[in-house]
Amino acid sequence: MYGNEVDPMCRLVREAISELNLDVLIIPCPKGGDRHIQQLQEMYSTNKIPFLIDKNTLTILNSASEIIDYLYKHYANSSAPIRLRANIFNYASSTSASLLRWNAGKTKQSALEPTDPLVLYSFESSPYSRPVRETLCELELPYLLINLGKQQFGELGPAIHRLSPGEYTPLPKTKRSAFFAEHGTVQVPLLKDPNTDVDMFESKAIVKYLITTYAL
Repeated sequence: MYGNEVDPMCRLVREAISELNLDVLIIPCPKGGDRHIQQLQEMYSTNKIPFLIDKNTLTILNSASEIIDYLYKHYANSSAPIRLRANIFNYASSTSASLLRWNAGKTKQSALEPTDPLVLYSFESSPYSRPVRETLCELELPYLLINLGKQQFGELGPAIHRLSPGEYTPLPKTKRSAFFAEHGTVQVPLLKDPNTDVDMFESKAIVKYLITTYAL
């Protein structure tokens, strides 16, 4: 998906992607950036985002409403919920979320281009993941977004202070259970950079790493 972190329509699509627990390659297109938006223009004669390419079905869509409807129909066999419809109310609420962050992530910062996409374990509403996604967008760094959305009451709250007492057990045979088996916790964000063999948790540390490694 070609998109911008603060674009309200892109946010609605990402919310749908997160709720459907899909993994998507994000191609950031910040304001003033040309690395990926030029590619989009050359290949598909448009610079409009969000722009989704689903290679599983050879589907190409260039409208938030169409993308969200398609994702729910194809991957959930259901209609998209009203809260994700591309209407004036949802547009306003999505815009407000970015205004609260002073539109961080909107505008390009000059950066090196990585050889391979980075990998980010996240989910859309995670307040700790958002600064990382903003930085990735500003630096025009493509990343595979692996969603680890919460699936049960026992997962509410931060990873180290969950609202549910007792030992945490993720649902079996899920991405969360696989993550838990590997790391002993389900904490986001987790960044993996195959270009430098770096794996790291903690939002502030990740943002610092991205700027130090890639920003010019």
